[in-house]
Amino acid sequence: MRQGVLISTTEHLLSALIGLGVDNVIVEVDNLEVPILDGSAHPYVQAINATGLKRQRRKREYLRILKAVEVREGSKFIGVYPGEGYSIDYTIDFPSPIGHETFSGDLEAGDYTRLIAPARTFGFREDEPMLRDMGLIRGATDQCAIIIGNGEVQNGPLRFTDEFVRHKVLDLIGDLALAGRRIWGRVVAERAGHAMHTALVQRLLRDRSAWELAHRYEEVPDPKPHPTLTTLHPSHA
Repeated sequence: MRQGVLISTTEHLLSALIGLGVDNVIVEVDNLEVPILDGSAHPYVQAINATGLKRQRRKREYLRILKAVEVREGSKFIGVYPGEGYSIDYTIDFPSPIGHETFSGDLEAGDYTRLIAPARTFGFREDEPMLRDMGLIRGATDQCAIIIGNGEVQNGPLRFTDEFVRHKVLDLIGDLALAGRRIWGRVVAERAGHAMHTALVQRLLRDRSAWELAHRYEEVPDPKPHPTLTTLHPSHA
């Protein structure tokens, strides 16, 4: 950034705001990164719900997708397409014990709080020295991430059998919030990550013919469980 302030690790907070349908909020931070807390969006969701949401007398503004926009990098892929709601299909493929996992759901179903927000970030123990040498994860502990080492989860239990892919969906929602509006369409990702998520945002915003601003007047999303947001075809190596 040439102007302003660069704030890191915003994706979990942004994900919580999008997941709960918050369009108008002021966030104050006193450092250069947003706290990671337990590695998920759950603490932010709890704090927002404890404060309460207020419906405003304005129509909600969406980024309605009009045509396909895609980013490919070898076997990695992410694309956004026209569709109703905010549906997400995400596939990951990591070494054991993660393996191959797939999640499919629709954010408009209103069950972000139960199915997405609690999923924690994860990392491999063998990468820790390198990351610390780079000045990263300096405040990281076993309480703020799922730690994988020697082919197993070292600080279980998992919150979901497919918690890894659910966290990727959490990150995706937060990263796509950088578009400035909630997406109205369908997102498909395979072995993507933060860099590809943000590359999709950049490509989407550059192509003004790929989207339009659309408005809806609606209630604040129901925080109670909704049966239509489900996980499909989870599998593990």
